[in-house]
Amino acid sequence: MNFMVNVTGITGNTHFCFESVNKSCLKHVYLPTIRTPLYFIFVAIIVFTVFGNVFVIISIAHFRQLHTPTNFLVLSLAVADLLLGGFVMPPSMVRSLETCWYYGDLFCKIHSSTDVMLSTTSIFHLSFISIDRYYAVCEPLKYKAKITVCVAVYMVVISWSVSAVIGFGMIFLKLNIKGKEYVYYENVYCVGGCTLIQTEISSLICSLLAFYIPGFIMLGIYLNIFLVARRQARAIEGLVSQSKSSEHSKTMTSSKTERKAAKALGIVMGVFLCCWTPYFLSVNLDPIFNYSTPPVLFDSLAWLGYLNSTFNPLVYAFFYSWFRKALGMIVFGQIFQANSSRTKLTTD
Repeated sequence: MNFMVNVTGITGNTHFCFESVNKSCLKHVYLPTIRTPLYFIFVAIIVFTVFGNVFVIISIAHFRQLHTPTNFLVLSLAVADLLLGGFVMPPSMVRSLETCWYYGDLFCKIHSSTDVMLSTTSIFHLSFISIDRYYAVCEPLKYKAKITVCVAVYMVVISWSVSAVIGFGMIFLKLNIKGKEYVYYENVYCVGGCTLIQTEISSLICSLLAFYIPGFIMLGIYLNIFLVARRQARAIEGLVSQSKSSEHSKTMTSSKTERKAAKALGIVMGVFLCCWTPYFLSVNLDPIFNYSTPPVLFDSLAWLGYLNSTFNPLVYAFFYSWFRKALGMIVFGQIFQANSSRTKLTTD
């Protein structure tokens, strides 16, 4: 065959993932000038994702001042992001750049199930975090009674268990292709591929449970938080203009802290929605258009979703002074000093 190169940097030769196997998937070979830089980019994303979330986990686990219900939810969210970066991203990188899956059908199912589970776990955590912020800002007098460590633990357990049922149940019970098994195995399945295929009903139900319903709930809650926080800010400004007492000063500081936390976590949610919305829309539209979404586009949208796990620690570093201070102590090894866990990271 003649050697050709198209505009995407993929060679025009016909290759297969497994040359000696019947029904092998086609392999698209990227030129070295394209593949090598992409490997560096993907490896950098994985490293930032893993280490960024490791720092969040160590910070919250080590420093006692950070042992709050909100931070326990953030800790669990960071664990999900860490697992996504350490377990899901590396095989996905090889699949994206080699355009083949070399790890077998069983690991493909485990990988896809874990991918779905961790993505769902993230949005469930963000849903519960939005509830936590609602009580902190809108119902501050009820906050300590409503949001306890025990309640936070229940939220974490629900997030992980329900997500695991959705992810592993859908794929290992083949609910994602139920009713279209023959079409899948005859027209879609090939050896060396690992793409999550869903029917219209399966994609709609999973997207509603894991993304659209929780997402709309979060948007509603944060809109309410924004409106309440704005009213509180105006009320506090009026009080401070009338009195400079220490009690009013404490009230202002406390309210400012809660609003700042709500804003930061609201941006975390916004980043999540921006990263994952294109992917979920493509998942829903793909079955309608007879699975005609180009693999490169589908893969790119999946990686856009993965980037959410990379961005979360960056949001913490930008908004939270406690995280920046904790990060400095971790990097310089100060957490190994005696009583370092009692360090006061913030005066808020």
